[in-house]
Amino acid sequence: MRTKEQVLMQIRQTGMVAVVRGETSQQAMQIVESCIEGGITAIELTFTVPFAHRVIEDIARKYGDKIILGAGTVLDGETARIALLSGAEFIVSPNFNPEVTRLCNRYRTASMAGILTIGEAVSAMEAGVDILKLFPGDLFGPAFIKDIRGPLPYAQIMPTGGVSVDNAAQWIKAGAVAVGAGSSLMKGDVKANAAAFMEQINLAREGK
Repeated sequence: MRTKEQVLMQIRQTGMVAVVRGETSQQAMQIVESCIEGGITAIELTFTVPFAHRVIEDIARKYGDKIILGAGTVLDGETARIALLSGAEFIVSPNFNPEVTRLCNRYRTASMAGILTIGEAVSAMEAGVDILKLFPGDLFGPAFIKDIRGPLPYAQIMPTGGVSVDNAAQWIKAGAVAVGAGSSLMKGDVKANAAAFMEQINLAREGK
């Protein structure tokens, strides 16, 4: 079993979290496989998916040695615990919920919580959130990361919502430790989209 530090390191190294919302376990599996083939190894399965905990179990069983698997749209501690018991290695919430963060800290699990203001960012960081999920990112754009990291230069930020192949590089250059994408990744050929995302992220990190 990976440690919290190992999970966070791989997310940062990959630079991309694929947000998967497959309606069935089989569909989710196909999306995950396409993401892996395209170079994305950090996967977030959202709890908007029917019987999400079972889908997480299936994905963990088949791909657990190839990916870092997280649970998304986690709104409370009960859901977070179910996700961990099902095989999730990190927890993602659309907002900052102290209950979810406490549970993640208790079990030394990487956590991401949604924020939109400096106040929310500070509260989340004080509680022990590992990565701040800037959501929805398209409300502000990449420049907002620099605004947050002005007073909080040590903030680890991952935008989600409105992230696409066209702007992924801008987010990385602005200081994002990773980006999260769902709908833009799932449109059309998932494998090709995943590869395009990873190409843009790698080029941005190389300063190109």
